[in-house]
Amino acid sequence: MCIRIAVVDDLPTIAIWDPNEVTILVDRGTHPHYLIRELHAILTVDLGAPDIPGAGLSCFCGEPVELPFALAPVTAGAPTL
Repeated sequence: MCIRIAVVDDLPTIAIWDPNEVTILVDRGTHPHYLIRELHAILTVDLGAPDIPGAGLSCFCGEPVELPFALAPVTAGAPTL
């Protein structure tokens, strides 16, 4: 995986690309629906990652981009990741 995702507090927007750290910074507490849409837009539009329907988020090199555990939605009664 080339691109990392880091959770931070008090960003002025949902997600920001940090080219110096090759990291997408995401605002803690953002609803997962909006977060995934914003990450998809940054990866595909801004960074040129492939847009493969149903494949999840991908890096510009084609490797999957994984969300940090802190962002993984937890559903009551569901097994943990």
